[in-house]
Amino acid sequence: MKATAECGTAKIAVWWDMKDCPIPEGYDAGRVRASLEAAFKERGYSGPVSITAYGDQTQTPGHILQGLVSTGISVAHTRSDYTNYLMYRDIVEWRGQNAPPATMMIISDKVRGVFDWDLLRQQQRTRYNLFLAYSVKPRVAILLCTSEEWCWTSLLYSKQSGPVVVQSAKLYCKSCNFDCQSLKKFEKHLSSYKHVREEVINPTYDKVVCVTENWGRNYKATPEFAKAKIQVWWDMMSCPIPEGDDARRVRPSLEAAFKELGYSGPVSITAYGDHNHTPLQALSSTGVDVLHVVPGFTYMSSDVSKWDYANPPQTAAIVMVVSDFVDSISHCLVRLLQENNYILFLAYSSRPSKMSFLLTSAEWLWESLLAAGPLSHIHFCFNYNPPCTLFLFCFCYISTGSEKRRILLQKCSSKSESGEPTATLYCKLCHFGTKSIDIFRTHLSTDEEHAEEVSILSLSPSAFYK
Repeated sequence: MKATAECGTAKIAVWWDMKDCPIPEGYDAGRVRASLEAAFKERGYSGPVSITAYGDQTQTPGHILQGLVSTGISVAHTRSDYTNYLMYRDIVEWRGQNAPPATMMIISDKVRGVFDWDLLRQQQRTRYNLFLAYSVKPRVAILLCTSEEWCWTSLLYSKQSGPVVVQSAKLYCKSCNFDCQSLKKFEKHLSSYKHVREEVINPTYDKVVCVTENWGRNYKATPEFAKAKIQVWWDMMSCPIPEGDDARRVRPSLEAAFKELGYSGPVSITAYGDHNHTPLQALSSTGVDVLHVVPGFTYMSSDVSKWDYANPPQTAAIVMVVSDFVDSISHCLVRLLQENNYILFLAYSSRPSKMSFLLTSAEWLWESLLAAGPLSHIHFCFNYNPPCTLFLFCFCYISTGSEKRRILLQKCSSKSESGEPTATLYCKLCHFGTKSIDIFRTHLSTDEEHAEEVSILSLSPSAFYK
């Protein structure tokens, strides 16, 4: 992908795992930087490039170290089993010190399965341009949105331009917090008793630390999102209106929760469900769009993609999904959150069993949200076990007073006294839409084409949420 004007001249930081992606036998280590920079320039990236090579440098021949350092590639010594932890720690630190626009490049076979869960969540909050290189292409696609990916050896043997420029670089011993610019001094340090003793007595933590697992939820709105539009997709089959609740309370309950966090932008709500027996009058009279579907086929993913396509590029917007099956559209959502200026809200009927790679700005239990109580009375508690470290978090709800509930019901009733629907009623099975409840009910109950579509879908062996 060609560089955008914003990223074309921005800095590029490269982190390279030399064990996963070694220098091929006979290859001149002094050409590594030139190969990378040539590949960058071919795609329109001309910003300053910093490269750090990680590995057990006691096993790296001196001529390779010399070739790297002489061309401005910093060398970091790590024991092989600590490389992932130290490299990712440096990536996180760099992100904290360098705001976008900037490009990150990771040369490693460990992105998928080691770095990706946490990095994916970080990319949803702060978006950097991302390059990847690996020795073998992963068999399962990585969910991280990248501007370019390479096979390591192909990258090294790509067309180069210009002579090799001699530069200086630092050499680091991550075990001893030692650094210098002299290769001779560095090699002497690695062979010293003090260094060997330090690695034995004080081994480095070997697991990647997932920094996002401790990030909070229910953030107050930033100025950028305070008045941004909010699009809600609501799966009524997994998150129904509780028995005895007034359907007219749904919109004002959601809007009250949003405003409690400082979000006051226009709210659009789309309700998916089998609407043969739902309170259509109450929903449509409060501006909730109604989409008729059958279990297993919500079509939510395609609707989210269509909404994104119609949304002006990089416009701040808030996406909310009310469903126990958000995983079914998680790949679609995580792509949108990485590529656009969106944030995500979630609501569900029961707490998830594990922390998602989707980064949220607010989460609620569905029935707690409908109670419309102050968010200060809602306490979160999840028991998650993300792939990096154990994280304990539980969820409990303290119900709010009945007085506010009665006031809210009165407000809802006053808004819907006209009885006229203000939203669209649409049958996703037949692509039939109307604003008339009577016509919609007639379509669902008597239309032959509709009945045939229901029959076909109900017999489908591959029903799923899509």
